[in-house]
Amino acid sequence: MTMSEFLKIDREGAIAIVTMNRPETRNALSDEDVVGAFVKCCEDINADLSVRVMILTGAGPAFSSGGNLKTLRDTVGTGLGEPSMSRYAYRDGIQRIPMALYNLEVPTIAAVNGPAYGAGNDLTCMCDIRIASERAVFAESFVKLGLTPGDGGAWLLPRVVGMSRACEMSFTGEAIDAQQALEWGMVSRVVPGDELMPAAMDLARRIAANSGPALRMTKRLIREGQHTRLDTLLEMSAAYQALAHHTAEHESALDAALQRLGK
Repeated sequence: MTMSEFLKIDREGAIAIVTMNRPETRNALSDEDVVGAFVKCCEDINADLSVRVMILTGAGPAFSSGGNLKTLRDTVGTGLGEPSMSRYAYRDGIQRIPMALYNLEVPTIAAVNGPAYGAGNDLTCMCDIRIASERAVFAESFVKLGLTPGDGGAWLLPRVVGMSRACEMSFTGEAIDAQQALEWGMVSRVVPGDELMPAAMDLARRIAANSGPALRMTKRLIREGQHTRLDTLLEMSAAYQALAHHTAEHESALDAALQRLGK
């Protein structure tokens, strides 16, 4: 995998550690190269079957401030002159990030090191698991700028915190701290700031210890289960299980389990 100016990508075995590395903008997401970096990163991880889990975090005090305000005005807002041009700017710009992350085949962990505002908040929701530093703050803050969630937040956030709480966050634009995010189920745990990456790495290692093909297929089944009928998902599950039965990872795990049982 290659490193962009915005994303710093490190590897520990089967774990890809992806760091948004533009602290001077608080890791804002609106710039064109940011979109390209996320799309390329996800494509590379999908193609590299040695990767079993990805951690996403931010450099500096913030996870992500969301949109760069100047960029919002000049490149996706009134600076374009015509509303129809703004539509294309969103579709061909930041909306490629949720599509890339949604279609990422490996489990993803957001290690939320600080404030996650607007699109930054939605970015955490694009990941499968969220762990927060005590310094993390979450806000679906678009309405505070007279805007709507342009990056899929209206689809993502209710699936994470439920409809009522998603509406509360979206309609007030007010921030919640890490402890409230834990109570609302937005994050699975809160840890001191200096323990965030060790906690994320520990979880990633426990995930990466499992079969790569099984992890990718399990994630796909969970994704499909959000919108498909039970009978359709059962048929897909049977097909994936048939594939899993014929992987080397299953054979070795089965042999080890039988040996432990003395059979």
